Amino acid sequence: MPAGAPARMKRQKTREDEADAGGVRLDVFLDVACIYPTRSQAKEACEGGKVDLNGSAAKPHRTVKPGDTLQVTVPGRRRTVVVKAVAEHHVPKAQARTLYEETTPELTPEQVEARRLERLLAPKRDASAGKLSRREREDRGRLRGY
Repeated sequence: MPAGAPARMKRQKTREDEADAGGVRLDVFLDVACIYPTRSQAKEACEGGKVDLNGSAAKPHRTVKPGDTLQVTVPGRRRTVVVKAVAEHHVPKAQARTLYEETTPELTPEQVEARRLERLLAPKRDASAGKLSRREREDRGRLRGY
């Protein structure tokens, strides 16, 4: 190997590398912060357009840093959170909730009452009827917003 080869082969630092130094992947953050139960669900949500980072649609590989604003659609509502800290690995739930600040406005009393009535008036299934069919499971998921 020529003496100058290692210098030429050395990878140049890019802006992406510098941005990654203080942040983590979006799908990892959503999982670690307990906004989505699993990283794969967080990834699907990002790819499905249900997650916005600083006002624009975000792919799962985008970097999240403290101070960023996330708008996340979870079944039934749209949540807005401000990232306060990041973690790459799972932490206890109590600590995970300190990673972000919830800025979603509270539901109005009318919205709360409407949701309560929806739950009361939703069709009930007889427990002795056995396992739900595939169509019934899909319908239930659609009704819940999945």
